[in-house]
Amino acid sequence: MLILIDNYDSFTYNLVHYLGELGAACEVHRNDKITVDEVLKKKPKAIVLSPGPCTPNEAGICLDLIAKASAKIPTLGVCLGHQAMGQAYGGHVIRAPEPMHGKLSTIRHFDKSIFKGLPDRFQITRYHSLIVERGTLPAELEVTAETADGLIMGLAHKTHPIHGVQFHPESIASEQGHELLANFLSLSGMSPRRRNISDARLGQDAKPRDAA
Repeated sequence: MLILIDNYDSFTYNLVHYLGELGAACEVHRNDKITVDEVLKKKPKAIVLSPGPCTPNEAGICLDLIAKASAKIPTLGVCLGHQAMGQAYGGHVIRAPEPMHGKLSTIRHFDKSIFKGLPDRFQITRYHSLIVERGTLPAELEVTAETADGLIMGLAHKTHPIHGVQFHPESIASEQGHELLANFLSLSGMSPRRRNISDARLGQDAKPRDAA
């Protein structure tokens, strides 16, 4: 069972939908409606931290959950969840050079973590005005993907099973979204249904409220 922490974002159920297509059932809890101890007692196989319209400091249990769970429970942070990952390990979350709400970018990655085996470059959808500041990254975190101008689009811990993406793999306009999520499930010890589901995308992206 996979627990998804909902940071009050309208993209949350896009993630649930995509993960469901891959065969992963999600139990969804809002970030202030469940405690860290309650999450741990459920012994999930993996945890996903959703996007959201705020900062990591306002993301309910996310920072505490990362601190207490990410060393042993595979965790994926998406957008705000990614920023919470960076901050939880000592990085700074700052304003991006410009807001990127519903904009497309091409990223490159380093064939590590959840990006392993994906095309060298692909297009992703961004809904954020904050980023993890590269110069403040602690030694235990490594950049796994970036934009052409060097903004961090992916992070992974060097020894803990926690991964983050600044973009939205669950967006209909993002390439490799299912494949990236399938990689996360595989790294979590699950067996995702890897099939050609490129035509099974959601009809419309739901736009979040001024997502982080």
